[in-house]
Amino acid sequence: MEKDKKIKLGISVGDLNGIGSELIIKTFEDNRMLDFCTPVIFASIKTMSFFKKHFKSNISFHGINHTDQILHGKINVFNVWKENVQINFGEEDQNIGAYSIKSLEMATKALKNDTIDVLVTAPIHKHNIQSENFKFPGHTDYLAEKLGGKSLMFMVTDSLKVGLLTDHVPVKDVPSHITSELITDKINTVYLSLKRDFRVSKPRIAVLGINPHAGDNGVIGAEDDDVLRPTLEKIKNDGKLVYGPYSADSFFGSGNYKNFDAIIASYHDQGLIPFKTIAFGHGVNYTAGLKKVRTSPDHGTAFEIAGKGKADNGSFKQAVFTAIEVFRNRSEYDEYSQNPLKKAPKKI
Repeated sequence: MEKDKKIKLGISVGDLNGIGSELIIKTFEDNRMLDFCTPVIFASIKTMSFFKKHFKSNISFHGINHTDQILHGKINVFNVWKENVQINFGEEDQNIGAYSIKSLEMATKALKNDTIDVLVTAPIHKHNIQSENFKFPGHTDYLAEKLGGKSLMFMVTDSLKVGLLTDHVPVKDVPSHITSELITDKINTVYLSLKRDFRVSKPRIAVLGINPHAGDNGVIGAEDDDVLRPTLEKIKNDGKLVYGPYSADSFFGSGNYKNFDAIIASYHDQGLIPFKTIAFGHGVNYTAGLKKVRTSPDHGTAFEIAGKGKADNGSFKQAVFTAIEVFRNRSEYDEYSQNPLKKAPKKI
């Protein structure tokens, strides 16, 4: 890949009654962002102009109807719809949810067709998006179906990366989902992502137990001893630096997480509560394992502050930079993997 290539960064707008529009505007009001990428917002020029006026912004948009009209040095807005949209900040509205899906579908199509290079998704409202035509619990499952690959929710910062064995699964169903095959697939996905997307040459991965105290030798559940430990042993024997299972209650508080390149939690809250406690506001939700690069901020629609100009765009801005970094790292990794005699640059 050309080192100085200007990356086309697609943005789906998320729930229009939430804070997504504010995050986008605050991020790209800084013209220096255009030195790093060419943004393409999938919405409409009418809708984005409404937000510009509401937030009293001086941002300038370039409306387009086809991706071949994308201009570098401009904040492009792809017209997914033409009509006016009634915005009511902070309200749950399935009609608004339908617009968030229109934005996501068009952005995904452009990503799949390589007319954009990466995708950053603003927050959606999981209830508002449900319809006869869209029955996914969120972005991750939808993108996995459309883009291909074995997706994994990977919450990342420069110093902390947390993946999940199970994501949007009810707690009561977690043990039945965790099989040897699933554990192996998820660890392999994290391992490859660390090498390919984040340039970690010899990844060290910690895995948290399923039960309290990782089962306490079977006293508090048998799943850790019967499924998790033997699978981890087999993966270790294959040469990967995988450790655990660790008792989740003390793992983060003790600072043990700092000894690893990534941590894999057994279920959603086990991983995301400590991640967001440590990294909230600058963490990024990265979907590892896909054939394309997608990131998003580490928070939701924040209806309670929508439209008030109070949203912190730190996580969204970091999602933009992470998408760019991963795209470049992945392109370099693939280039040097195909030509192993060509020396890859070291990560500084």
